[in-house]
Order: sequence, then C-alpha cells, then structure tokens
Amino acid sequence: MVQPIQIDKLTLHEVEQIFNMQEVNSPLFFQGELPALQDGERQQLDRVRKDFRYLAKHPLREEMVKLAVLSPLLSHAGMFRAPFLPQTEHQIEVAVSDGEELVRGRIDLLVLHEKLWVTVIEAKQPNISVLKALPQALFYMMSSPNLDKPSFGLVMNGIEFLFLKVLQQPSPQYALSEPFSLLRHDNDLYTIVGILRRLGTLVTQAEVA
Repeated sequence: MVQPIQIDKLTLHEVEQIFNMQEVNSPLFFQGELPALQDGERQQLDRVRKDFRYLAKHPLREEMVKLAVLSPLLSHAGMFRAPFLPQTEHQIEVAVSDGEELVRGRIDLLVLHEKLWVTVIEAKQPNISVLKALPQALFYMMSSPNLDKPSFGLVMNGIEFLFLKVLQQPSPQYALSEPFSLLRHDNDLYTIVGILRRLGTLVTQAEVA
C-alpha cells in the first residue's frame, strides 16, 4: 500500500534526492532588465510596505499576509488580468520515485497562463523563515507538466521574499535569487513587482514562440 508523505515534512535535501536536483549558483538564471515603475506605482507600494509594517507589530496570520502584501503585489504585477488566471488552494498529488511513495500538499496560490506555470507562491507566517517553504515550493514546481519550459516561483512570509527558477530538462536544476526584505530602507517591493512583470513577459513570450 502506498504511504503518503506530507509535503510540510520534507526537507530541502529530501526534495533534492527525490528529483535528483542540483542547485545552480548562477546569475544567468535571473538576468535581464526589469521594467520601470511609474511614480504613482511606487507611492502605492510604499503604502503597502507601511501598512504591513504597522500590522506586523501585532499577531499576524497567513491570511493577513496574503491580504495586505501578496494581493497588492500580484495586482501591480498584472497577474489578476488576462492572460493570467490565478487559482487558490489548488490541491496537488503526485507519485514520486518508483511510484511507491506519494507526496500530498497544498499550493496556496498558483498563477497559470493556460497550462504554463508562472509563479508558485507559498505564503508563510512572518515568524517563519522563507527557507522553510523552499522544499514545498520546489516540489510543486517540479510537478509542472511543462517539462521543456522553466517554472518560476516566489516564497514569502510577508517580510522576506525569495524567487526560484526550476529547469527540468536536460537535468533537474534550481536557482535562488538574492533575498528581498521589507525591513530595508529602500523599498524592495519595487524590485519584486519588476521581477514578477518580467517573469510574466518571459512565459507569455515562450507560449507564443
């Protein structure tokens, strides 16, 4: 009988072993010029950071992180409009290795462009490091049916943000961006929105090509 394994129990090492993945430390994974933001957009993102830093002084649950930070980010990045179609709490069940193990988990938010995965987002509570979400996010991204196209992800806890890129062919590889934080003097939300917009452009162009 197949014994299910909960995704939240997996470590990063175990995910690497399951998929025979290797981490690639290369800036080429994330190179490219980011689109510029308008002054009005910067002001709105300043408000998002200010609001969150006020809320973070009190007990803050995952639902509030999504409401106060994640939703505005995706809206500014254009991922609440065509051709993107967000789906929430999408359930994934995948057989790994030789089929003797099943790993089940929940995707908090999966942004799709038709059948192409654009971003996989694991929203965690602010007192949990984004590193805790890496095994889950990488597993979800490796479940993408588009083997010949890269998958991009974002793990966040409201304060910290980290982008991921996964390539399944010719061999499974993943890379991490530099970390971003709302605790810096400069507003990293500008860069985060710019990266999301660029990733959206990359995957839509790949769909047409």
